[in-house]
Amino acid sequence: METVKLSNGVEMPMEGFGVFQIPEESCEQAVKDAVSSGYRLIDTASSYQNEKAVGRAIAACGVPREELFITTKAYIQQMGYENTMAAFQESLDNLGLTYLDLYLIHMPFGDYYGSWRALEELYREGKIRAVGVCNFLPDRLLDLCYNAKILPQINQIERHPHYQRPEELSLMREWKVQPEAWAPFAEGLNGMFTEPVLIEIADKYGKTPAQVILRWNVQQGVIVIPKSVHKERMEENLGIWDFSLDKDDMEKIASLDTGCPSMLDTRKISEVKRVYDYLNNPVLTSL
Repeated sequence: METVKLSNGVEMPMEGFGVFQIPEESCEQAVKDAVSSGYRLIDTASSYQNEKAVGRAIAACGVPREELFITTKAYIQQMGYENTMAAFQESLDNLGLTYLDLYLIHMPFGDYYGSWRALEELYREGKIRAVGVCNFLPDRLLDLCYNAKILPQINQIERHPHYQRPEELSLMREWKVQPEAWAPFAEGLNGMFTEPVLIEIADKYGKTPAQVILRWNVQQGVIVIPKSVHKERMEENLGIWDFSLDKDDMEKIASLDTGCPSMLDTRKISEVKRVYDYLNNPVLTSL
């Protein structure tokens, strides 16, 4: 497993395990299986409603805490300085931890500037090893960078072959903000796994389209957090460190870019409404 050094010097695994949409009752076993398969980066969020299950898995997995990299996030109703301070402690208690490796602002809505002040304070106190944001489009990311005392070390974004975001990656490199891809498979939407280009490249290396997608991301310096509740698929998703895509492969995959998100578009009024509606009807959706 390769790691990347964040702008503050913290080492972070390039591949992790996401638990979005994994129900509380099955999440603990899924995380245990992931850790036993070799994952050390675990990504959750307060809005996923499974932090307690993740915490139980961490306690029972047999891997020392310092070898794990645990991420969670504060959601919209937890924005604002005081709200985020309380949300952080609640997540910490749910996870049964004394510190977080990475804490993210989940959405660019609400008083996220007040929240960022909270993250900066928690970071200075050593309660968070790294701080970042999630789903921040270039304008909001750049505005935050210009006004923050501590720059975000991560921006977790939807990123897959159908939505490649090259200009945004360039901006992140400029500001030393590490990109991290959630939903790297776009949950298989729009025929992701049946793309002829991906199948052709996968056959070339004796791999699967999913492995090609993950390799494509990490080869461009993007952290990935695939999700599965099936241990054999977890292991398959880790099988990306024994091959490399060549220039021709990368150019073919570049041709798949539609320039449009498949999962979440916060530029659309309907999506903003959907995100806020989640607060009143917290059924797990694509957040």
